[in-house]
Amino acid sequence: MKKNRTKRQQAIIRRRIFLSLCALILAGVIALISFIAASIFKADDNPSGNPSTNSSEINSSEEKPKESYATVMSTGDIMVHSTQLTGAYNSQTGEYDFSCYFKEAAPLFKQADLAVANLEVTFGGTESGKFSGYPAFNTPDSLADALKNDGINFLLTANNHSYDTGMFGLQRTAQILKQKGFDFIGTRETVEEPIYTVKEINDIKIGMANYTYSSISNGRKNLNGNQMKAEAENLISTFVYDNAALETFYSEAQATINDMKSKGAEFIVFYMHWGNEYKLTPNTWQKTIAQRLSNLGVDIIIGSHPHVVQPIELIHSEDGQNTTVCLYSTGNAVSNQRQELMDSCPSGHTEDGLIFSYTLRKYGDDVTLDSIGLIPTWVNKYKGGGGHLYTVYPLATREDATKYGLDATAVAKAQKSYDRTKAIVAEGLSECQNNIGCKLTFVE
Repeated sequence: MKKNRTKRQQAIIRRRIFLSLCALILAGVIALISFIAASIFKADDNPSGNPSTNSSEINSSEEKPKESYATVMSTGDIMVHSTQLTGAYNSQTGEYDFSCYFKEAAPLFKQADLAVANLEVTFGGTESGKFSGYPAFNTPDSLADALKNDGINFLLTANNHSYDTGMFGLQRTAQILKQKGFDFIGTRETVEEPIYTVKEINDIKIGMANYTYSSISNGRKNLNGNQMKAEAENLISTFVYDNAALETFYSEAQATINDMKSKGAEFIVFYMHWGNEYKLTPNTWQKTIAQRLSNLGVDIIIGSHPHVVQPIELIHSEDGQNTTVCLYSTGNAVSNQRQELMDSCPSGHTEDGLIFSYTLRKYGDDVTLDSIGLIPTWVNKYKGGGGHLYTVYPLATREDATKYGLDATAVAKAQKSYDRTKAIVAEGLSECQNNIGCKLTFVE
């Protein structure tokens, strides 16, 4: 009996040991399953796989994309007619002083990262003969000093007056601008220099080119009635109003855009010297060229030459991949083309101009057009200096005409100028601003 009892006790002990082992195995399995499940849920909470204890630590370790802005302002044609030369001349010093031209616009230009103007004169020097106005502009170098002092730091030099003082004046103009510290496009001193630029502003790279219309006579390019020397033809960016010749221009423009982008350009701007003088609307050539440039991917087109303001409009590329803001003409920045003198344009529009501005935003690697706007300008001619002086007045509002201390006659003229410009650009500007989503101007 005792022996049987011992066997039963041993069986009970073995059973207990077996059950204990089973319990331990079960607990281990449960623990393993729990560990795997916890790892899976943790991975879901942290898809990157990086170790982290909470979301605030993750957010604090992430770097936000860099954000930057670049603002560019552009104004119109700078011309110096003979009456302007007379007024700027100081007989006591023998010097020419143009500092009155942009003294009121200087605060605006100096706010911009880049301030652009169309230089429609040459700096041919006394080597090219006397200083002169229309039809062959040869202007004292001191004009460049005045422009630089008032914040204009980038000049367009391709226009129908680029060759007014010949090959010598063409190259000397480039030399003087380099000496004065200007960036410029449209012409160059030698063929080894680029004809365009990729300008980097606040980490934003803007590709910029400048072309002027020209004509062909006896197989050679012609500007303002002057046949260019063969070696000069490649120093000025030109196109010709002819369908076949324009195809060559479009190919050149495409190559220029490609070169710009290969150098990092993120936004493309073309300055075009085109159109009919004193016409308030663009001609068929302007419209055709603008559409083709939009097709090529140009983001903004800014025009000059008509000496009056022309409309701004939104152009869509034919493939729907690009939208272009096109301002057909910026009008005159400063000139002696006064209403009382202009039989071909007696409406006063030749006294009008504008300052067109655009701001680009870069966020990470994306560059977008953040805003556009324009401020009408009016040129006042008044007695002073050696005869008459000239000052450009920005008119952000109609009431601004009263803040410069002008007499009643000048205020009335300035307000009429504002009204003329607003009537031309308001509708198109609103369309462009709506498309971008920025604040509307010229809206009552």
